[in-house]
Amino acid sequence: MYHSIQDLIDQANSRQLPLSQVILENEMAFTDKTEQEVYESLDRHYEVMTASAQKALAQPQEMIGGLISGQAAKQHNYGQALSGDYLNNVMAMALSGSEVNAAMGLVCAAPTGGASGVLPAVLLATGQKLGSTRKQLLNALLVASGVGAVITKNATVSGAEGGCQAECGAAGAMGAAAIVSLAGGSPEACANAVAIALMNCMGLVCDPVAGMVQLPCSYRNASQAVNAIISADMALAGQDSVIPADEVIEAMYRVGKQLPVELRETALGGIAASKTAKHIASKLTNGELNSYCVDKTLSRP
Repeated sequence: MYHSIQDLIDQANSRQLPLSQVILENEMAFTDKTEQEVYESLDRHYEVMTASAQKALAQPQEMIGGLISGQAAKQHNYGQALSGDYLNNVMAMALSGSEVNAAMGLVCAAPTGGASGVLPAVLLATGQKLGSTRKQLLNALLVASGVGAVITKNATVSGAEGGCQAECGAAGAMGAAAIVSLAGGSPEACANAVAIALMNCMGLVCDPVAGMVQLPCSYRNASQAVNAIISADMALAGQDSVIPADEVIEAMYRVGKQLPVELRETALGGIAASKTAKHIASKLTNGELNSYCVDKTLSRP
């Protein structure tokens, strides 16, 4: 059993095993599943992730309000990305996952539905970039799940409890560790990536427009997917987070508790309290929001 990121590192190093093997053995013991059964479950989850990350790239998804319908296709078709094809692909797939979630499609909540675009995007795009095998990708998914389990146990992954840092931020940390493992990084590098990713979004609030998991959620899925990649790159370059990952997770939890209720998924603060957001919420209440989203003709207040 492991109870912290440091536990994972210590067990991996003392037994000279990759993090994925430590997490795999814990999963087998916890669920009473065989190794084959665990990998079969991982494979099913990965299939759902793949589908959600690709579904909206060509076909905008229909949803109540439609605030983010077509975002993924627009990003996917953008051929002049200053950030390069890799990062643009990551952003597009993260936006796709958000669209599918908002359209009530099938997603893998990793760690939540609102953050479900992050991990699929970084796994798929990085796997393509590195030429990773399916087994390597599933092992990276194991590493991500182990990090997510620690954050869930010692902090929170609920936006209502800890803000978006606990949802998209946690997903970014999970993705950062997964990328490091895919690239052959050490357990220590995985931990540094987790810490750096969470530092980069410390204090990120949860302020959904009209209370719907669309805006700014989709953009935060894209930004935290990119955060996962740059955090992994810094860790792989040998950057030391200085503050241990477990202490950063603890700090994230404390910060979340200190956020006022208006900034924890209540749609009472942040951009949800802006004039335009309030107008959108009013239109939604009156059943007029779809016309705004389809025609973009809603006059702003």
